[in-house]
Amino acid sequence: MLRLPAFEFQPARSVDEAVTLLGEHGDDALPVAGGTDLYANMKLGLFAPRVVVGLRSITALRSIRFDPQHGLRIGALCSLDAIVREPAVAEHYPALAQAAAMVGTPEIRNMGTIGGNLCLETRCNYFNQSAEWRKAMGYCLKRDGNLCRVALHSDTCKAINASDTAPVMHAYDARLSLVGPRGERTVNIREFYQNDGAHANVKRADEILTEIALPLPARGTRSSYRKLRLRKAFDFPLLGVAVAVATDAGGSCTQARIVLNAVGSAPLEVEAAGAILLGTHLGEEIAADAAEEVFKAGKPLENANASLLYRKRMLRVIAQRTLEDVIAPLR
Repeated sequence: MLRLPAFEFQPARSVDEAVTLLGEHGDDALPVAGGTDLYANMKLGLFAPRVVVGLRSITALRSIRFDPQHGLRIGALCSLDAIVREPAVAEHYPALAQAAAMVGTPEIRNMGTIGGNLCLETRCNYFNQSAEWRKAMGYCLKRDGNLCRVALHSDTCKAINASDTAPVMHAYDARLSLVGPRGERTVNIREFYQNDGAHANVKRADEILTEIALPLPARGTRSSYRKLRLRKAFDFPLLGVAVAVATDAGGSCTQARIVLNAVGSAPLEVEAAGAILLGTHLGEEIAADAAEEVFKAGKPLENANASLLYRKRMLRVIAQRTLEDVIAPLR
């Protein structure tokens, strides 16, 4: 049985207290909210913080507020289950409700937070293993080694972003609020993620994610999210596709975003696929053309629990099905 290593738990009751504790302990500390990701990784020996700073007592970060003029604001400690059940999310941001509902099991969604899911540690078959397994393999670039075992000549880690909500937030053009000792800063989600699995986002070690802001969708917006996974009941994505499109009164597409996940260390917007949809009356034929662009753009590697050839082929399938979700109301 894998057990947690010894550590000191220090709960924070405010954002300022959390930032202070993280600053005091430096590299010896990590923050935890729901713990569904961090504690599992600690059991595998992937992280061994001397101090764990608890965020769950910061009640101010659990709110969901919808303003019909400005959009949605979600506290980073809001549970995934609360997002699934929030009527404003289901009405105005349905792809987010779909993505949150696909994370893990009911127990995980009840404990896991939206902030934790957006900051989910990147995953790889050479990284998410026990300490003994990784030692026998010789470690990897993400932890303790000096080369990426997925791409041996790569200068960066190829572990994949496996957050279900990340591509959806990208499609909705979300902005993230980060608070640290230098104050608060706001980052567009497109700049938040970095295409390096070992340094997956721009959040500094002494910062915490406090809030996610989603603008009000344009009139006529429809969205959907689908994922490919080994076990339908629960599992990390082998690939994910988020689609958000808007049409004018005449049915012509005015906005289109198609964002992939689990094919790289950051969500990937396929701009060429979105461009195909613009100015058209959405239908099955144009959706097939856009799905073909997704197939060309996505380049999965051998770092998940399915072959890259299978994941590559399924890019076209999942993309077309997701696109059909948003064109179905137009038929």
